[in-house]
Amino acid sequence: MKYWLVVGSPKNWDTAFKHGNIWGLRKTQRHLWENLSESDRVLFYATQPVSGIIGHGLVRTKFRQNRPLYPEEIRKNEVIWPLRFEFDVETCLPQKEWKAKKLVSGAIWPRAGFQLLSEDVGMKLVASLSGVEYALTEDKPLTVSEPSAEFVGVSGEVGEASLSHEELQEKLIEIGKLQNYIVEKEYPFDIGRLDVVWRRVINSVPTYVFEIQVGGDVYHALAKLKHAFDLWNSHIFIVASEQDLNKASSLLSGTFHEINSRIKFIELEQVEELYKRKRDYLDFERMLGI
Repeated sequence: MKYWLVVGSPKNWDTAFKHGNIWGLRKTQRHLWENLSESDRVLFYATQPVSGIIGHGLVRTKFRQNRPLYPEEIRKNEVIWPLRFEFDVETCLPQKEWKAKKLVSGAIWPRAGFQLLSEDVGMKLVASLSGVEYALTEDKPLTVSEPSAEFVGVSGEVGEASLSHEELQEKLIEIGKLQNYIVEKEYPFDIGRLDVVWRRVINSVPTYVFEIQVGGDVYHALAKLKHAFDLWNSHIFIVASEQDLNKASSLLSGTFHEINSRIKFIELEQVEELYKRKRDYLDFERMLGI
């Protein structure tokens, strides 16, 4: 885990929190954005008239976006900070208390808009924040497994798909809804349509992208997933049979080698199993009143 100091105006922080916890960097800060990893900790620094740290959180995912979001972007009708990331808020002061209860430290240099902190400084600042009466955020949605370097499947023989392409789409839609994502099927983009996408907020690009293969064209499915990754840095998944996994593996070792370490394979039967587990888990929580 790395620690980052994220510096912005109170107005931009207000916008970030209201739009689902999204922050952005300029194109000239690409080297910093590329060095940012999921689960890194970010400390929120609000500039004048607050001039201090108001909270901290964890990076959830990175993406590129070409849609204005912040007040200055909307006023100029241009995207100033296209390299964006979503974050979960661990603790944050209520806005009315930003100026009075902000954390001030001589160990930071807030003039730099986005800077890497030493682990020692980062840990001390987070510990200091824990001693202040901060407001906890709402419960975070459940998440699916993140992409890994290898495909993951279920053990045993894989039979014929019990669900059709359309039924698998609907299951992925329901799973996304259970996890509090904004979901959409047949999502249009410049080279076609994506079977299912999940977004955290309306103003965000697809965070999770799914292509379903039930006797379809694996090559074109991978082409769309690669383009989604290139455009938005999305988490990409292909839902298919074990037989199609072999086809995909061959293509990923050659034509689509750039996404070999990013894509995740989900077997057809796992979609139904995931849906049942998610639904049962949430039903159990509701029964307990959690």
